[in-house]
Amino acid sequence: MSDAGKSTAREAAPRAWQRMLSGRRLDLLDPSPLDIEIVDIAHGLSRVARWNGQTVGPHIFSVAQHSLLVERIAAQIEPEIGRETRLFMLLHDAPEYVIGDMISPFKAVIGDAYKSVENRILSAILLRFSLPPAPSKATLKLAKQADRAAAFFEAVSLAGFTRREAERIFGRPAISPQALADEIAPAAVDVTQARFLARFHAIDRG
Repeated sequence: MSDAGKSTAREAAPRAWQRMLSGRRLDLLDPSPLDIEIVDIAHGLSRVARWNGQTVGPHIFSVAQHSLLVERIAAQIEPEIGRETRLFMLLHDAPEYVIGDMISPFKAVIGDAYKSVENRILSAILLRFSLPPAPSKATLKLAKQADRAAAFFEAVSLAGFTRREAERIFGRPAISPQALADEIAPAAVDVTQARFLARFHAIDRG
């Protein structure tokens, strides 16, 4: 193919990357760890609404807040977890800083395409922060347990679910929500962004 033909093909191809405020350009189909910055993740996640924004209060309940909640719950379930596991809990939904937060029913409708892109981005994120790109079964099990507990508390406190309905969908959490009140309350974007960054750096420093 001539240079002109290659140029035309590139121009015709759909754009599969996103420009970040840090100046990085992340390829969604072939993400590089070198194009990932924690400031971009914190900025994006603090602006992505959980539950499609269908939560009470003047502020959204963001994915960044959910991530903080999951890390807190995981540490309550397993108090001895170390840096790698805590960082994974905080970053388990980090791909949503690029691809947004789709509610589970819609993910089920569109099938594997979303999950494939999500997994590639998550692997790049984990590598960027010196974490195993394929977490252990124990880490994934803890993440799922903490994530479902967080979803339960959010559903009942913020998203209009009855306790019975939430228990049927997410199961009954084994921990009490009393100590989590500050994590469940929706907060302003700038506050959440700062808290997420501060928590990341606190864990990363060990």
